[in-house]
Amino acid sequence: MKKITDLQGTFELHNGVKMPYLGLGTYQSENDQEVVNAVQSALDYGYRHIDTASAYKNEEGVGKGIKASSVAREDVFVVSKVWNSDQGYESTLNAFEATLEQLDVDYLDLYLIHWPVKGKYKDTWRALEKLYREKRIRAIGVSNFMIHHLEDLMESSETIPMVNQMEFHSYLTSQELVDYCVSKGIQYEAWSPFMQGKLFKLDICKELSEKYGKSPAQLILRWNLQRGVVTIPKSAKSERIISNADIFDFELNADEVAFLDSLNRDERIGPDPDNFNF
Repeated sequence: MKKITDLQGTFELHNGVKMPYLGLGTYQSENDQEVVNAVQSALDYGYRHIDTASAYKNEEGVGKGIKASSVAREDVFVVSKVWNSDQGYESTLNAFEATLEQLDVDYLDLYLIHWPVKGKYKDTWRALEKLYREKRIRAIGVSNFMIHHLEDLMESSETIPMVNQMEFHSYLTSQELVDYCVSKGIQYEAWSPFMQGKLFKLDICKELSEKYGKSPAQLILRWNLQRGVVTIPKSAKSERIISNADIFDFELNADEVAFLDSLNRDERIGPDPDNFNF
């Protein structure tokens, strides 16, 4: 397993692109000064990975935050996602252009299909493959795809997804899906590592918190990375953004990783990809 060393460390995708393993999520960050400040703070502090989506309706603010920061565009790993209502071949190509315009960038580092919309995600993927061939996206992937969705997609595709972004936390470890992605060279990525805030009301990390002098959030993020999972905690507050990155001065041992794994309950906080109202 790759050593988890610092905030700008990366995992290598199967096409050779290096993806920073800790990023800033921007879900529910308002498209105003809030998201501009969050993105600028994160980048100026040392983050190099920013995750957004057209559905978040804050791509414009994210783009402004990137420009306001002290970091050059080429040093930032910028991720967005095509929304369900835009899926399909031509409509995805149009959605991609709109995303570039909103972000005010020339290319994306990673573009994801946000949800597996039945009857549409294969055409959507063909559009992503075209954009990837044209070098307008450095890597392409999916979000919320279960094993059967991935198998169906890859049956007729030229390209294996480079990333699968999923709900992932101690109550939902999805080991079978993680193992499947590893077997195919698909990088697993966590959304909602803090269970949409529920983590902070649980007492699952008390002993580890005392041992390492770390918050439950810091322990869970460290556990994500040691599991080989890219993670993108969301915060709009600069002190929390800085705190979330303070995870490189300790290492969980194998028993502690196994303990956090063992808390799994197959419990979703967000929607079920098989029963989502598209």
